[in-house]
Amino acid sequence: MTSRPLLMLCLLLGGGWGCTPSRTSHDSEDAAFRKVMEELADAWNRGDARAAANCFTEDAVYSEPPDRQLFHGRDALFEFFGGDDGRAGAMQMEWHNLAYNPETAVGFGEFSFTYGSTSHGIVAVKLRDAKIANWREIFYDSELSWDAFVSENPF
Repeated sequence: MTSRPLLMLCLLLGGGWGCTPSRTSHDSEDAAFRKVMEELADAWNRGDARAAANCFTEDAVYSEPPDRQLFHGRDALFEFFGGDDGRAGAMQMEWHNLAYNPETAVGFGEFSFTYGSTSHGIVAVKLRDAKIANWREIFYDSELSWDAFVSENPF
């Protein structure tokens, strides 16, 4: 069979016998990134400091440059996220855009976060073993909704 009829057969059969691209390890790494980011947002939204801290490696570094916030290790993050007693008020984290580069194990997320006041920002994270090893956030306090905040450049 020549290559042209084989191609036609693959198209007609809907991609069996290896005719469709297979999922790559990059796909699973992207899925792991999205999963840990969603688990973190969900834990914060529930006020579950332990579940949130468990999204990070034991030796994680969490910062807001230039070191306005700087925490080292999962135990420090557990306390920062509310510890055993929880935070005084409710937290709300919402991801707007997430992107991941499997070549460097670095991902980014645009977010809105409310805890008393509302902030919009971006975070860069580095994953190790499907957990966050490094977190670097930059944000602006704003009472605007996300849509109003990005209204001049929405995508």
